[in-house]
Amino acid sequence: MEEVREYRALFAVDIVGSSGRGDVALEQIRHVLSAALHASFTRGGVDWDDCLRHDLGDGMRVVAPAGTPETSLIHPLVHELTERLRAHNLLAGKPTRIRLRMALHAGSVQVGRDGTVSGRPLEVLARLLDAEPVRAALAQAPDATTALLVSEHFHETAVCQGRPGIDPAAFRRVDVREKEFTGSAWLHVPAYGGAPQATGSVPDRTASDSDHTAPNSDRTASAPDRTAPDAGAPAGNTKVISKASGHGVIYALGNGTMNIGGKSGKK
Repeated sequence: MEEVREYRALFAVDIVGSSGRGDVALEQIRHVLSAALHASFTRGGVDWDDCLRHDLGDGMRVVAPAGTPETSLIHPLVHELTERLRAHNLLAGKPTRIRLRMALHAGSVQVGRDGTVSGRPLEVLARLLDAEPVRAALAQAPDATTALLVSEHFHETAVCQGRPGIDPAAFRRVDVREKEFTGSAWLHVPAYGGAPQATGSVPDRTASDSDHTAPNSDRTASAPDRTAPDAGAPAGNTKVISKASGHGVIYALGNGTMNIGGKSGKK
């Protein structure tokens, strides 16, 4: 079987401040992150075993199966992952707390029969993951657990439609200049009191100061991710965690062992 070119949705995460924590803490962090990713993809209806996964050491790149709806990688996946990691952090010691930079893109990539994936979209994904705006967003919002940067293309296809659980007003347009990549992207800080003004951002053309909550017909038992707290609540209020996905504050992240790898692509 020859390599084939396919349109795929691409997701990547990187653990903030992973260096210097020691091997034991890093192993625990990687275990928790892998389990949380597995559970979040499954919750979003994406078969984890069919994903092509590449271990980044302190993160992971995931190429979703062909035909995966791009919207599902934002909601419920990003929101579910954020809430699971926040629940973990409530009980974890400082060395094993997890904060993530996340990036989303989609495009036509070359897929080999051994699971190897290559192509320009992967380079764009890597630049988004390392970009200054998403780094600055977490630095300026120490109570935030995750920050997401989506490409202009992904924003147009998955965010602008305003599907249930995805609020376009929760995304802020920013400029990205990372190595050879220059372009626009959209920043989102899930379940936090408004995305901070990140370095290199341009005036927001869609965001509103008011709290917008998209309708959520398929998850009525769970609290949707919000970018602004209830009136009178402090920024970064985490009371929504106890309602996340109907599982309560404690998630079963420690049950079982999930090794990072599976069907892995090689660079």
